[in-house]
Amino acid sequence: MIDFSLSNEQKALQDLARKFTQKEIVPVALQYDKESFEPDAILKKAYAAGLMNLTTPREYGGHGMGLLDAALITEEINAGCAGIGGMITINSLACGPILIGGTDEQKKRFLIPLCESGKTASFGLTEREAGSDAAGVKTKAVRKGDEYVLNGQKCFITNASFATLFTIFATTDPSKGTKGITAFVVPRETPGVSIGKVEDKMGQRALNVAEVNLDDVVIPAKNVLGAEGQGFKIAMETLNEGRINIATTALGIARSAFEASLKYAKERVQFGKPIGTFQSINFLLADMAAAVDASRLLTWYAASRSDQGLSFAREAAQAKLFASDTAMWVTTDAVQIHGGYGYIKEYMVEKLMRDAKLTQIYEGTNQVNRIVAGGALMR
Repeated sequence: MIDFSLSNEQKALQDLARKFTQKEIVPVALQYDKESFEPDAILKKAYAAGLMNLTTPREYGGHGMGLLDAALITEEINAGCAGIGGMITINSLACGPILIGGTDEQKKRFLIPLCESGKTASFGLTEREAGSDAAGVKTKAVRKGDEYVLNGQKCFITNASFATLFTIFATTDPSKGTKGITAFVVPRETPGVSIGKVEDKMGQRALNVAEVNLDDVVIPAKNVLGAEGQGFKIAMETLNEGRINIATTALGIARSAFEASLKYAKERVQFGKPIGTFQSINFLLADMAAAVDASRLLTWYAASRSDQGLSFAREAAQAKLFASDTAMWVTTDAVQIHGGYGYIKEYMVEKLMRDAKLTQIYEGTNQVNRIVAGGALMR
């Protein structure tokens, strides 16, 4: 029998995240959309509430959750603000390469201090000329004895300004293409590491995104994740899990837009009736609700396959592209339902529409995710 009900423990996780979001995130979401902020205060509260490092195993300082349980929390947080939510949950992506490619010694050395500190890390793959074509990274790593010297620049790196360590992907042999890419753990305090341009984004403005400069950065060979040349494989496996996180982010955004629209449609009276009773609006609400529910089921399915140790790359790509496309059109319809008020910044739906767009782009554009899903079908 298929049972979509949640256990009491899962309901408690969901309730914890919802109450935290309503108390700590929703009241400041519009403010932090307008102005930059230091995330330390809210991260300390999220850490104290047990809402960070969800999928890192307990033996390495995390909560040891599966992706499905983590998704319950992530949906709630991102329903409050995807920008703030991204800062709270970034370690799931940033630490992925360490969990996938690291030795037990490396996991203990890097993850335990990170998790115990309540600080955050960053995932460093994208470059100006290597976005969807991740195999085209130009950052170089040259081995010199028991060390590597890294030179290059990463861009669009989430949380870069506040990260205490980076998982960086660089080429050790450009002639080998993807097989020449190697993954490194680079502590923030390493000489030669600096933060460049901080991006001024359309949406998710509370989420810090910046360049990371690597100028003659010397990293010991013991910081290599996996063997030399395994970096691309590690990155792709990390992104499979990351796509579930982005699907959940999009789900939170879409749900928030739908709930705001339903509330407004019940309260806004025109021609003597709540506008939600008019068929044109009522049908929009019905389609929005169906798409949000479908996004959730696709996301939970992909997460549950991962938790069971089954292949889930196609399912993660499908969940990500469907949920993020849903978030974009649901937020667009939410603005339409709100009419002129939806176009005003004091109403949350205007922010949600801008926030939604990024979910169609990061962790692989939806065009790339269709390639991933379609390729899996043909195989």
